[in-house]
Amino acid sequence: MQKTEATSKNLTFLQAITEGLAQEMERDKSIIVMGEDVRAWGGVFARFKGFRERFGDDRVIDTPISESGFLGAGVGAAATGLRPVVDLMFVDFFGVTGDQIINQAAKMKYMFGGKAKIPLVITTLIGGGVSAAAQHSQCLYSVFAHIPGIKCVVPSTPYDGKGLIVTALRQDDPVMFFEHKFLHSSVEGMVPSESYSIPFGVADIKREGSDVTIVGLARTVHQSLEAAAILEKEGISVEVVDPRTIVPIDEQAILNSVKKTGRLIVVDEDYPRCGMATDISALVAEKGFNYLDAPIRMVTSLNTPVPFSPVLEEAYLPSVERIVQAARATVSRR
Repeated sequence: MQKTEATSKNLTFLQAITEGLAQEMERDKSIIVMGEDVRAWGGVFARFKGFRERFGDDRVIDTPISESGFLGAGVGAAATGLRPVVDLMFVDFFGVTGDQIINQAAKMKYMFGGKAKIPLVITTLIGGGVSAAAQHSQCLYSVFAHIPGIKCVVPSTPYDGKGLIVTALRQDDPVMFFEHKFLHSSVEGMVPSESYSIPFGVADIKREGSDVTIVGLARTVHQSLEAAAILEKEGISVEVVDPRTIVPIDEQAILNSVKKTGRLIVVDEDYPRCGMATDISALVAEKGFNYLDAPIRMVTSLNTPVPFSPVLEEAYLPSVERIVQAARATVSRR
């Protein structure tokens, strides 16, 4: 879509996603919102503020603090004709909803021979950087990428956030929509005022380069871009690839970039074991090994629970400095 100043406005990451959701609720009366305090307070960070007045109590529904119960209600509502948006405040809480998401939402289409549609969108917050401690700061999107039947969206910019939430709301399959809480107010960008959609499974090249490919997700996209700017001054050209969705994932875009640069760094805030960094690394090792001129490197969080202390959390998370060091090391193997 052609973006112009006449039809665009500057929005934060959170504002853009909220606008996309509101425009879809105006278009499709079957979309409802469910979650803790979504009616009274607009939910965590007031992402649904004003929705009750705009769409009414029948479509904006407060729930008890019972994630398993209201996720189950969301699955049932989706199976019987509505398009629920269920707000799971923090992805860390998924443990008590595991059966509803993993055994019910993800599998019902297959268990009923393709006759059941589950148009369910689960919005949830991920990520550290705000000192929210071990039970409110994880990413965990790799857990859901592991389960067939669930689509997983991890946007990094306001433009992508709005376009991808619109696409999510038009799916007939369950979608996990992961929002990095650090980006909510810290990232702004020009966003078309009208509704638009971005297809799943299409990566975005945030910066073109020729010496090394960096694949990042959510906040680490911005850290990778900062690192690329530093490295450019040292004569190192970095290409930054943002998958935007990890299920489906744009394998070809990643492979094409590595074929061009010959080097890969994957930056992922999730845990290093069995995470997206290892998954993307395995993809390139299997299908693009002959493109590589140096070993694949990963920059991830440490393999510990997320610290509460700001100083320890900073040491725990991926950083621009660690990305720069990884790029220097891999490019030195020319």
